[in-house]
Amino acid sequence: MDDIVKAALAKWPDVPHCTGWLLLDRRGQWRMRDEAAQQQGALGTPVRHAALLGFINRNYECDEQGQWFFQNGPQRVYVELAYAPWVVRLALDASGTPTLTDQTGRPFAPSAGLVDDEGGVLLVDTSQPARVALLHDHDLDLFADLAHLEPDGCTGRLAWRADATLPLSAIHHADVARRFGFVASPANARLADTARPA
Repeated sequence: MDDIVKAALAKWPDVPHCTGWLLLDRRGQWRMRDEAAQQQGALGTPVRHAALLGFINRNYECDEQGQWFFQNGPQRVYVELAYAPWVVRLALDASGTPTLTDQTGRPFAPSAGLVDDEGGVLLVDTSQPARVALLHDHDLDLFADLAHLEPDGCTGRLAWRADATLPLSAIHHADVARRFGFVASPANARLADTARPA
């Protein structure tokens, strides 16, 4: 987290949280969602300003309930997730070795892969707790070149390094958030909390 953000939090600790206004799409793009976009369930407008993108990427974190947020100075802006809290790009480096980079530009070191029942590919990293990332759909062809899938189309192995392969297993799309402990829609979670009788 940026030092300026930490200072703002110390100065104004009680600024209300914001939900619904920022979304991470399935291609790793940050999108601003005005009230009309929220009401229509639209993705919103892509954030293109380089400095703002860098600020969001540096201040993207998760709370104790598994809700991802961008700490915008003293205000916590909860992020709606089109699928997962991370999106990765798969590429080959100059030596032909596969690499993964998350939407913040950081390397992603995978330990396993998952293929969901809707054709999405997810990768799980080596950190603790493990991060789960959706593979950008533009990289599915390269994934297919590196994967050795069983006839079910969901299990098998991914050729990762010369000396290593990663296991691929099946998962239901609907089970991903629960299994990896994240909340896809903090806005809906807050609505559900306010609708509960006291």
